[in-house]
Amino acid sequence: MNRILSLLGLAMRSGNLVSGEFAVSEAVRKNNAYLVIVSRDASDNTKKMYRNLCNHYQIPMYFLCSKEQLGHAIGKEFRVSVAVTDQGFTDAVCKQLDKQKSTEV
Repeated sequence: MNRILSLLGLAMRSGNLVSGEFAVSEAVRKNNAYLVIVSRDASDNTKKMYRNLCNHYQIPMYFLCSKEQLGHAIGKEFRVSVAVTDQGFTDAVCKQLDKQKSTEV
């Protein structure tokens, strides 16, 4: 998990990540987002909204960590959602997410 959060922080610093409901939704709608991550403690309505949006635009979406952890990783107080806007960072994050899944089983 720490490696994933570190990659998100790098993506933020390099300008390849957007955060917040409006920015993430816009990135998805404009086909700029390659991956969306939503905090596990987001409200059910928020999770449903992102699930529907990502399904419609065929963007992979994951639920990961708490709002505070997600925000801290990108240098903010807390964030419910982030979108990675670079294919290279997306590949790296997905690789770590797959590794994490295989170790949890």
